[in-house]
Amino acid sequence: MKSLPYALRALLVALLVTGAAAVPPVVWSQTAAAPARPRIEKAADLPRFTYRISGKVEDLARHADRFAPFAAALRKDLEGVLERYDIPDRATQRELMTSLALLDFLDGRYEQAHARAEQVRALQDKPADKLISGLRLRAAARAAQAHGVGGDAYRRAVAEFIAAELAAAPHAVIDNEVRELKASSEVISESLVIGRLREVLQPIVDKSGVLSSEFAPGLVSARYALQVTLPLKTTYADAFSTYLAAHKVTKTDIWAARDVTLASGQGRPVNVAVWDSGVDTALFADRMLRDAKGQPLVIAYDKHSRPARGALMPLATGSQRRLPTLLAYTKGLSDLQSTIDSPEATEVKRYLSQLTPDRYRVAMEELGLVGNYTHGTHVAGITMAGNPQARLMVARIEFSHSLKPDPCPSLEQARRDAAATAAYVDFFKRHDARVVNMSWGGSINDTEVELEQCGIGKTPDDRKRFARQIFEISRKALTEAIASAPGILFVAAAGNSADDATYTENIPAGIDLPNLLSVGAVDLAGDEAPFTSYGPTVRVHANGYQVLSVVPGGQRIALSGTSMAAPQVANLAAKMLAVNPALTPVQLVERIVGTADKSADGRRILVHPRKAFDQAIAAR
Repeated sequence: MKSLPYALRALLVALLVTGAAAVPPVVWSQTAAAPARPRIEKAADLPRFTYRISGKVEDLARHADRFAPFAAALRKDLEGVLERYDIPDRATQRELMTSLALLDFLDGRYEQAHARAEQVRALQDKPADKLISGLRLRAAARAAQAHGVGGDAYRRAVAEFIAAELAAAPHAVIDNEVRELKASSEVISESLVIGRLREVLQPIVDKSGVLSSEFAPGLVSARYALQVTLPLKTTYADAFSTYLAAHKVTKTDIWAARDVTLASGQGRPVNVAVWDSGVDTALFADRMLRDAKGQPLVIAYDKHSRPARGALMPLATGSQRRLPTLLAYTKGLSDLQSTIDSPEATEVKRYLSQLTPDRYRVAMEELGLVGNYTHGTHVAGITMAGNPQARLMVARIEFSHSLKPDPCPSLEQARRDAAATAAYVDFFKRHDARVVNMSWGGSINDTEVELEQCGIGKTPDDRKRFARQIFEISRKALTEAIASAPGILFVAAAGNSADDATYTENIPAGIDLPNLLSVGAVDLAGDEAPFTSYGPTVRVHANGYQVLSVVPGGQRIALSGTSMAAPQVANLAAKMLAVNPALTPVQLVERIVGTADKSADGRRILVHPRKAFDQAIAAR
């Protein structure tokens, strides 16, 4: 089972959204006399539905008469799921309620859309979401109630609502979210919306004539984007820009005082592995582990899980030529997320805003390609920082960057993936790795979605059953491989889906093993990152928001994601082992978690490298 590295997910989700901000969950209660509803314990247990669609998906998004029957069917199913099932997972409730809120607005039920969002806003978990969740939707709904949709009065009312809401919230809490709202408002375009409909949803319809409930909400988001978000694009961007210009407050860096840097010669060498998309080993030449021929120690498999060569994924000639431009786009997207007015930010806004739908696939696949190409090196830079005793080995995975899954899921592929997983971990054991960083992951839902894109399975239930078979092969292989290496600490990124890694059955983050530590993301000041996943296996948090590190060639770029948080903890574990090699993975976890600071709301457990490091020394 292959999936995107987490940093790329965070960047694309934050900046290339096509719908409204997430609407929080509603809590559904039962009277004492009501029969018990079936309880949904895992995301995979949710019921599935299909919606027959003829012709062009784009026509449904553009035309109310084509959209109405589909919307009515979807609304009935969404409301039915919420009514008939006990769903304790709030992220799932948010997802279902978001689609209903958008449908309310599109149906002209502005008061209901606003009331639904307000009713559930206070039930959000993350502090910023409690304050401004669904802000754009609520602003548009309130303005539409007063003035109807469109016109200067409507746009002014939207801007005034946003300004009033933001003014009432503490800036330090909502800063990151407002920056991302501004960035997404600037980047969104009709071409991005239509391009996704044509290149992702339309091929599914062409194969089967239906969309499942996995993809149907994307059609709702697309119509909402065309009808509501795009006409308000300038209004939104100006409102958020005005707010940020008036609140230029630099957050306090809590990490500098906690950091640990080893002096040259302090401690002993410790072997670490970056199990990721590949590393530019030239950037770490003096600290690379090498084979008998003096070459960097590397194990690699391609996207089909067949043995490959090279510490970096090979690039085709055309992609190699465009690499400087693609790296500039990556930096530009990052700068937009940070509200940095750079030439790269200006250029990527121009590029995406002028993109035509027929170029959507090429553009998204190029961004995916450069994301994969740079990801592992960026993670390695964080893992190795401040530790002259770290010795690096590379375990390269080749992730697909195409919009259509490549390869499509199959039992044969899952078995090859499982064999490759065992080979990776055998490699780590053979070469005495003490810490392994894993900033990637996937879930059973990812497999089910890919099956639909590939046209595999006659019905959603067929895909559900087949996805379970495939997923269990991957989960079993990864669990057994990690368990077979009790002397290695594996550090996993929690995920960037803002959901419970256990409920979604995310691997590796949702796996519970004594030598596996999953890490969530916060920012420079320790505030929870908007995207970070959570759950019982996510035991600590580290800085994963706009973290500066190297990419192939040596350029330094800031990226966000739990991908950037996990290697902070892998870095800490390696430093602790450098000064106390006798520590076991269980002892490392005890000290890293035990010295972390728990926030007042209990949601964040902030690692404290200095305290954990001091404990490692004291335990010698």
